[in-house]
Amino acid sequence: MPEAIDLLKSRRSVKPIELGGPGPTAAELSTLLTIASRVPDHGKLTPWRFIVFEGDARLKAGDSIAAIFRGKRPDATADQIEHERRRLARAPLVIAVVSRAGPHVKIPEWEQVLSAGAAATSLVFAAYALGFAASWLTEWYAYDRRVLDALGVRPEEKVAGFVHIGRPAKPTEDRPRPPLEEIVTRFGAH
Repeated sequence: MPEAIDLLKSRRSVKPIELGGPGPTAAELSTLLTIASRVPDHGKLTPWRFIVFEGDARLKAGDSIAAIFRGKRPDATADQIEHERRRLARAPLVIAVVSRAGPHVKIPEWEQVLSAGAAATSLVFAAYALGFAASWLTEWYAYDRRVLDALGVRPEEKVAGFVHIGRPAKPTEDRPRPPLEEIVTRFGAH
C-alpha cells in the first residue's frame, strides 16, 4: 500500500518531447485502457472512449494536423509545419480521451464530463504505475473541428485530452504545489 501512495504523491507531468521509448507493449496498453475505463460512471453510460495513436499512425494523424495548420497559417514556415506534423509523435504512445457527454433524462451532463476527466486521470496514474511517465494535454488541435473530424471524433464529441505516454528521458523535478491550508476549508470550523 505505501508504494501506491508514494506513486500518487510523486506523479508529475513530463513534457511529451521528454518522453522516449520503448512505449507500452500490447499487453501494457490493454492494462492501461482497462484501468482508465474503471472510473465512476453514474448510470453506466460510458460517456467516454479512447483513440490510440501509436507507430506510424501518429505521423499519419500529424499529417492532418499539419495540413489544417497550414490552411490556417499560410505564412507558416516549414519548421512550424513539421512541428505540427509531429504533435502526436513526440511520445511513443498517445491516447485521446474522448468525451461523449450529452443530455440525459437522469444523469447530468456535467457528471458525464467529469467521468471522462476521471478516465484521463486514471490513464495517467496507470502509466506511472507501469513505470512510464505521461502528460495530459489539450492543445489547439483538440478544439479545431476540422482536426477532430480528421481524427475520427464525432460532431457531438469533445477531446478531454491527449495523454502522451513514454519513458522519461531524464529525472523529473517537481513543481511547487499549493499548501493545503490554502486549498482546504472545513465546514463549520471557525
